[in-house]
Amino acid sequence: MPDRYLRFTQSGPGRFVTRRLGLPQPAPLHRWSAERPVLDGPLLHLTASRSTVEPAAVLARAGLPVHTSRQAGARYAAVVVDATGAGDVAALREVYDGLHPVLRSLTDDARLVVLGSAPDPTDHHQAAAQQALEGFVRSLGKEVGRGRTAHLLRLAPASAGAAESTLRFLLSPRSAYVSGQVIGVAAADDVPVPGDWDRPLDGRTALVTGAARGIGAAVAETLARYGARLVCLDVPQAEADARAVAERLGGQALTLDITAPDAGERIAAALPDGLDVLVHNAGITRDRRLANMAADRWDSVLDVNLASVLRTTDHLLAAGTLRRGTGRVIATASIAGIAGNTGQTNYAASKAGIIGLVRSLAPRAAEEYGVTVNAVAPGFIETRMTAAVPLFIREAGRRMNSLGQGGLPVDVAETIAWLASPASGGVNGQVVRVCGQSLLGA
Repeated sequence: MPDRYLRFTQSGPGRFVTRRLGLPQPAPLHRWSAERPVLDGPLLHLTASRSTVEPAAVLARAGLPVHTSRQAGARYAAVVVDATGAGDVAALREVYDGLHPVLRSLTDDARLVVLGSAPDPTDHHQAAAQQALEGFVRSLGKEVGRGRTAHLLRLAPASAGAAESTLRFLLSPRSAYVSGQVIGVAAADDVPVPGDWDRPLDGRTALVTGAARGIGAAVAETLARYGARLVCLDVPQAEADARAVAERLGGQALTLDITAPDAGERIAAALPDGLDVLVHNAGITRDRRLANMAADRWDSVLDVNLASVLRTTDHLLAAGTLRRGTGRVIATASIAGIAGNTGQTNYAASKAGIIGLVRSLAPRAAEEYGVTVNAVAPGFIETRMTAAVPLFIREAGRRMNSLGQGGLPVDVAETIAWLASPASGGVNGQVVRVCGQSLLGA
């Protein structure tokens, strides 16, 4: 269903009325397209304190002209402040001094990225300064408006190369609906550099569950655009839609019940040459308040959304189906699993369980199998399901985020594609919210 309020605020009367009444004034977002693949303007690279990562070479390849000092009259599409060496409160003033003068010189849809380090448990001054950057960035994302976003990227020493894929994503239109996130990137050995950054999944095989429609279909389409060979998995009841998606993308359809005990074995048998990207997108809702929730509603949601993810991931890792080095597991959580939601104790439990899975399995999967494990946590995404939500609840879902609007399936898909890239090997154990920086659970 179209967002008529967003359209209204772009008209003269709409701007006048919403300004006078103090109502949200969301801006249309610059999402990736072949016609506008990059942001409109230069990137300003600043350093606060000292750098432990030296990102200049990576930023020079990000696709934007780079300035290292403010230039009169310039309007910046991105600002990157390197605060990786910030170890005390005085260094925070340098972050302020760098960003404060340029905030009025940003283009619409500008990207603000602060580079930080992990808080050091042995140095409470450094830990305080680095944790302070998180509160700073989350607040900044809620202030800047006009489709602009802000992030904190925590880098390990000498990890600029491993962060290139992440910086390219955050500094591009592909991350339009991702804001206020804290993302860690570890130093990673032998991170492959794609021959073509527009097609980093060339030669890779990706399987997407729940691929017949909605977000799953958008994920499949985006991964195919990135060069992946697609396997579109869905239940037998959706076979016609799954086959239509697969045929359109030059992939194959695989129909099975993901909750079946032998689902992992059947997936492995269908992929004798191995799998690079496993996207757990399939999910259901069976909403009721707990007092009115029948046991079958609880069981079905937990089985589809969580137990099947655990079973199939365990099997595909143990069977060696996921390729060492390029293997990527990306699961779908939800902001409901972070903030909770009335009438969704079953759904929120299943999605919080996904977060627990990622945090526990990621380090072991990397060490034992050479595979990364991450999750996306969507907020209000414009789908057929949310179009059926009552009007006032739907409007609240759209407006209660820093960008003042709902996201699109492609926003989730672009985030998954970044995590799926072979060049994202330093990103592991992360839960990235695709919610426009929701004001709930932030």
